[in-house]
Amino acid sequence: MTDWQPGISLDRLRQRSLVLAELRGFFQQRNLLEVDVPVLATTSVTDRNIESIATLPSGSGLSGSDITGYLQTSPEYFMKRLLAAGSGDIFCLGKAFRSGEAGVRHNPEFTLLEWYRCGWDEHQLMAELAELIETLLPTIAINKYSYAELFSKYFNIDPHQAELSSLQKLAVEAGSSAWSDDSRANCLDLLFSVVIEPQLSDGLVLVYDYPACQAALASCHSDAQGRRVSRRFEAFLNRVELANGYFELTDGHEQASRFAKDQQARKIAGKPLMEIDKNLLAALESGLPECSGVALGVDRLLMQIEGATCLDQVMPFSWDRC
Repeated sequence: MTDWQPGISLDRLRQRSLVLAELRGFFQQRNLLEVDVPVLATTSVTDRNIESIATLPSGSGLSGSDITGYLQTSPEYFMKRLLAAGSGDIFCLGKAFRSGEAGVRHNPEFTLLEWYRCGWDEHQLMAELAELIETLLPTIAINKYSYAELFSKYFNIDPHQAELSSLQKLAVEAGSSAWSDDSRANCLDLLFSVVIEPQLSDGLVLVYDYPACQAALASCHSDAQGRRVSRRFEAFLNRVELANGYFELTDGHEQASRFAKDQQARKIAGKPLMEIDKNLLAALESGLPECSGVALGVDRLLMQIEGATCLDQVMPFSWDRC
């Protein structure tokens, strides 16, 4: 029996330790404050496409009260509360959790690096992300495209202005007939992940100005062509999604509206509704400074550095070994 053994080799375990130290050193040299935030809270994200892990069913009696706890899908909400309290530039390197995610590139528990820069826009943060990757992979090629540029190249359409029916038709061709009446956001996401992502170039590819319907927690603006887009970006390393960043939304009323839309989307999808994080909304109302933030999957980064074929090879114990 060898099931008790770790998936990672001892050499890679040592390399993992070195990379974690390098990541911390990168931000400490730039005077970012490392913060340690809760991984267990009474609320979690409302995003339709992210499922949280409930750890304390109602009636558990935690501290003598009737509470359901959720393992956090990222440190984002707590970090934004710190930013609103005046923390300044911060980073967090720790564990995050998502339900239903297990496979070659997914694990229910994973290591996430998240950082925020006050007074920076998303393009400044993309440049710093590229610098970070270059410290670990010095010869890496780096390319940067707008979301619209890629859709124009591969589909000859403008993703921000194309009719929903046209996107649904393309989604059916790329997926199945089930996409014939799906939402704009979901159709665009399918087309990008199934058609565009596998054709991205080697190295680090930064994609910015995502559709407004995929804004999540990013602010929106009009681009040079007058199109309404979200100030969101994603980073792909050798065609593997690595990081997701925003020029952060600071308007509490707009965020509350987006949470409500999330709840409606979850209801339509038959998913359980999540209680809205009122502490985050209160922090936004108090005053979140203009800032940009990004979350990076450390285990996926290690896969690329080590040339591994699955997360099990770079994690001490993946879900299959727990």
